[in-house]
Amino acid sequence: MKNFLVKLIKNPFFINILLMFAVLVLVIFGTLNWLDKYTRHNEVVVVPDVKGLTMEDAASFFENNGLRYNIIDSVFSKDVAPGTIVELKPIAGAKVKEGRIVFITLNALSSQMETIPDVEDMSFRQAYALLRARGFESVEIEYVPGDFKDLVIAVELRGRVLRSGEKVPLISPLILKVSNGEDEVLPEDSLGLEQPVRTLDSEDENWF
Repeated sequence: MKNFLVKLIKNPFFINILLMFAVLVLVIFGTLNWLDKYTRHNEVVVVPDVKGLTMEDAASFFENNGLRYNIIDSVFSKDVAPGTIVELKPIAGAKVKEGRIVFITLNALSSQMETIPDVEDMSFRQAYALLRARGFESVEIEYVPGDFKDLVIAVELRGRVLRSGEKVPLISPLILKVSNGEDEVLPEDSLGLEQPVRTLDSEDENWF
């Protein structure tokens, strides 16, 4: 048995197999060690909750946690202070690798503007749907005297008639003036017509 082992060890083929196996083990070990360091295995940081802060105030939180950030979008909300952070991806509290980029959405400094479409003589349902599709948040219907029922007469903003193509903020409270199909009946004296003058007839004269 001893002689067999000695012969086996001295066999060049067996020695090459041992060397190949040793090299393979070293390569696997080195690769796993490199991946562990490259991916920072078990080394995580928590995304800070910086919602409601400006970027100037939030920057130090990201730097202190070894995170990078990138502003990717802006929205407008009247419920949040202008210029502050409204959304994070990954979300606040998430555990991520150090150096991870956090994508940020800011609240715009002012509301976006949009043009008023030409909705005159359009049905109020179509006009309402069109305004909402443009992004206008507040659209109310107000019926006024007019010849044809449910047709739009005008779009108003705080009592002022808006022209088609005019740009106004999307948060503007718009009023759709819609015809009720009934002409306004004015009293005769308001139309400049003279009221009939009553004259005395013979019976009235006899009464005296």
